[in-house]
Amino acid sequence: MSTLLKVDNLHAGYGRAEVLHGLNLKADKGSVVTVIGPNGAGKSTLLNALMGVLPSKGDITYDSKPITQRTLEDRVMQGMALVPETRALFGSMPVEDNLLLGAYRQVRLGKKDSNAAMEEVFTRFPRLKERRKQLAGTLSGGERQMLAVGRALMSKPQLLMLDEPSLGLAPLIVREIFKTIADLRATGVTILLVEQNARAALEVADYGYVLEMGEIALEGPAADLAKDPRVIDTYLGAARKKT
Repeated sequence: MSTLLKVDNLHAGYGRAEVLHGLNLKADKGSVVTVIGPNGAGKSTLLNALMGVLPSKGDITYDSKPITQRTLEDRVMQGMALVPETRALFGSMPVEDNLLLGAYRQVRLGKKDSNAAMEEVFTRFPRLKERRKQLAGTLSGGERQMLAVGRALMSKPQLLMLDEPSLGLAPLIVREIFKTIADLRATGVTILLVEQNARAALEVADYGYVLEMGEIALEGPAADLAKDPRVIDTYLGAARKKT
């Protein structure tokens, strides 16, 4: 399996406060890679640095090309998409207009299949079709998360980065979101998933990293991390250890 994203010695932060201290990470094409860890570990900083929202030092290689010096817009055009923790929707705009904004990359590439892409999103998230004329700000938390993911999918990304997609959602909706992640992997999309819900993340992922204090504390196949005593004690709870 070829590598889509490779990160070497990544440093990033806010002003003089460095949050990430020399991270090494990679994601193979068509895989789900998860980064788990406690609040303040640097998970969101990692995604923002990869997307170009934050400046960084080190080497980021995407699809065999160095992109460390590329702008956020360049990275979008190369097929990277980020669904931020805040979801960043336009609350005063209807669902379908929010989705159309996600088609920016496809329009720039000269592809005029926005309607077809929107129908694909509606097939994946039928509730969005029911609410296509509804203002995004009036949606439930789960519907807003679906819209945020759907908007990212409108760009037909090669790499989809998800920042805490289960945050604040009811368990039933969380299961639905993670099922969507598994379904997307089957289409060939590479997914980098940042999550505090370690149990759900490791169940859906192929490979995992444990980020603590801005450094990788553990890494390995997700199934192995789920059995690691350190991960069980810290992130999965004692109940998992007895099973």
